[in-house]
Amino acid sequence: MEEQLDNNGGKHPKPPFPKQEQSTPGSEKKMHPKPDHGEKTYKGNGLLKGKKAIITGGDSGIGKAVAIAYAREGADVLLIYFKNKESEDALDTKYWVEREGREAILMQGDIKERKFCEEVVEKAVSSWGKVDVLINNAAYQMTYKTFEEISDEEWLKTFDTNVHGMFYMCKLALPYLSEKGTIINTSSINSYDPNPTLLPYALTKGVIHHFTYALNALLHENKKQIRVNSVAPGPVWTSLIPSTIPDHENFGKNNPMGRPAQPSEIAPSYVFLADDSASYIAGTTIAVTGGRNTL
Repeated sequence: MEEQLDNNGGKHPKPPFPKQEQSTPGSEKKMHPKPDHGEKTYKGNGLLKGKKAIITGGDSGIGKAVAIAYAREGADVLLIYFKNKESEDALDTKYWVEREGREAILMQGDIKERKFCEEVVEKAVSSWGKVDVLINNAAYQMTYKTFEEISDEEWLKTFDTNVHGMFYMCKLALPYLSEKGTIINTSSINSYDPNPTLLPYALTKGVIHHFTYALNALLHENKKQIRVNSVAPGPVWTSLIPSTIPDHENFGKNNPMGRPAQPSEIAPSYVFLADDSASYIAGTTIAVTGGRNTL
């Protein structure tokens, strides 16, 4: 396993990575190398001071990196995670947020269920009285070698998690979003260049890409000043990878930079979009792909 020096003098691991099979959704503790969420590297500047954010899939990966960055920028966060096996990662994220003197509310549940989404928004509003940022980041993916392998159940599970959960969260949180509130959805390089072995996942990410633009346009037609944007990451080294990608040893190898991103490299885009200085950026997608073409 090689390391690549970045422009700031930091080192990021390059493939090949050790073989490390895990059951979904995976665990950070078992990963080698460990993902970098900015625990020791992200430096805040108070850009989001006083803001309140809901982050789905906030226990690990990109969600964890965003939670740490938001805390160091002065925001409080409500973090949603799915399974008991994710509790250890969620508690670690909470630890890093609270180290910054910010509040971290943890809620375990399934965003495929509208009732749980209602409970999330109710908790945020009862705790804070408002929501400034909604980040729809939770996602489900699996790899399939043939179309016949995709069961009806897997197809529905992917769309229920990635699309319907996002719809529920947007619909329920919207009445409580502050005047300068923003919604940030996690799209993917698969929106532009779908991986055929991730067919259901890739399709949902295309939906998210178009949903972002359409929802933003609809809100502004109705005189609501809520900005809706998305971030489209390229390959990112998270616990989802060894648990869903069979050949994860070479994950990110074919990217222009020759490696996957670390979650800490994706988080600044979410900070930028939530900052009031991005007030004219709406209905767009920021592609953070390490040079991979999105045209």
